[in-house]
Amino acid sequence: MALRVCARVLRDSAVFSRPAVVACARQESASWFLTTGNAACSLGGRTGFIFTPACFITSEAFHHRLMKGKAAEADGSLYRLPASVPPDSGEQLSLLLRHPDQPENSKVLKVALIGAPNAGKSTLTNQLLGRKVFAVSKKVHTTRSRALGVLTEEDTQIILLDTPGLTTVSKVKRHQLEKTLLVDPWNTVKEADLMVVLVDVGDRWMCSRLDFEVLKCLALHPHIPAILVLNKVDQVKAKDRLLDITAELTCGMVNGQRMRIKPVIKPPWAEKRPDRDPGPPPAEDSEGPEDSAGPNSLLSKEQLRALKNQQGWPHFKDIFMLSAVDSEDVETLKTYFMAGAKPGPWRYHSEVLTDQGPEEVCTNIIREKLLEYLPQEVPYSITQSIELWQDGEDGELVISVKLNAKKDTHMGMVIGPAGQMVARIAREAGDDLSRVFLREVKLKLSVKLRK
Repeated sequence: MALRVCARVLRDSAVFSRPAVVACARQESASWFLTTGNAACSLGGRTGFIFTPACFITSEAFHHRLMKGKAAEADGSLYRLPASVPPDSGEQLSLLLRHPDQPENSKVLKVALIGAPNAGKSTLTNQLLGRKVFAVSKKVHTTRSRALGVLTEEDTQIILLDTPGLTTVSKVKRHQLEKTLLVDPWNTVKEADLMVVLVDVGDRWMCSRLDFEVLKCLALHPHIPAILVLNKVDQVKAKDRLLDITAELTCGMVNGQRMRIKPVIKPPWAEKRPDRDPGPPPAEDSEGPEDSAGPNSLLSKEQLRALKNQQGWPHFKDIFMLSAVDSEDVETLKTYFMAGAKPGPWRYHSEVLTDQGPEEVCTNIIREKLLEYLPQEVPYSITQSIELWQDGEDGELVISVKLNAKKDTHMGMVIGPAGQMVARIAREAGDDLSRVFLREVKLKLSVKLRK
């Protein structure tokens, strides 16, 4: 039966003149084939489902996707569903509480991603998970609390702990940010088997030295192995500069051995540039060691003073240079995690993608769009409230969210000319949620002035 269904699907997917029809007794078995695009799913006159894809794919591409899926389980089901977030909070909770379906020789690794704000931690996490789950934007403090993602392949489970950018107490008070930005990164590192320190090498002001809060976090947990990931290398034009940055951020030491960087002999007509970029402009609010966010009582004043003058960390186990938006680059890091996993029981069922509830995923995706399209402090002052969450008549998920603006001017910015801005945010956020929930989502946004 399974072979006949696969043959039927492969045959129909190569026909571009009519929609593909997949006959299946169970809805979840059929819904596996819709991983991208928006599609209408409706019951036909007989047992089965009729799909109208937003785009067609060739039989070769479909076969490639089919082969990447996990093998069938012993219960006779065709293929295991890819990990996703159930659109019902009760189903998500039940999935989180389900006993892990681990094999006999299971392996596990808990990875904490830390770094300064906007280093690309959430982008890297999404790329490792294979789909966009966590909010990302060009503005700082997009991630406001710890986010957990689960990557399960064969006998290995990698638990990814995405943390807010490390910051200071004074900045949190000044910008009225959540206290989770101070607490979550420090608490998350305690439970990790491996620390991944991300540095944005595209920022020439920040890439020549590790952030003080990052250094302090590393110093507080010297027993946890740490690796350095130089992110956004595609933004660095002079690639030999990456070697200089690596030497600076590692103090010339990697895995207990001193680095050896051979100088490049350039012709006389080559453009001369300084050995290192000019230092950052003087900060208006430079914090001292006493202002740092972590538990200062665990480090002496001498240690804090030494870290303040320290440029890098000499105890990194390995170094990676990549662009988090490039899947091939990230695949190398993923393989490294898989090889480093230790024998042990899984923490979650293989169908778990994240511990976040569907409502939290929804509000985070909407906040991402607000951060992306609204200027300056406007998106940080907008609050959300979910007013409707139910199944539609045609099987789609209908979500209604009210955006509460602080000022009349903010409200006008969110709505935009002729309502174009709020419509764009609703459309793009709805598309992202469709890919997370693996079903069509109709998102409606309304804007109201908060009293």
